[in-house]
Amino acid sequence: MGLRRGPITMEGGTTFHFVDDGIESALAKAVDAANGQDVRLGGGASTVRQYLRAGLVDEMHLAVVPVLLGAGERIFEDGITDFECAESITVGSVAHMRMVKTGSP
Repeated sequence: MGLRRGPITMEGGTTFHFVDDGIESALAKAVDAANGQDVRLGGGASTVRQYLRAGLVDEMHLAVVPVLLGAGERIFEDGITDFECAESITVGSVAHMRMVKTGSP
């Protein structure tokens, strides 16, 4: 196992905790810490896809910016097709979309 990373506290009081024992464990710890509030997932496309494949995401906000930075990574791969756009707004050149899992409220 690699080196364990301690928590990082940001200005404003947000603390990031690093979990290395799986996405389900990370989610369970986040839900517990949220005390009934929403839990938000942060990370790159690879991290998001892990949670999508496991069926652990019910809603997401995507900010799409038309900038080519290289090959990039796709979020909707691996047969992930059970999301639909519930709301979208464009501000300048950025499209903000609220995607919900099909069948979610």
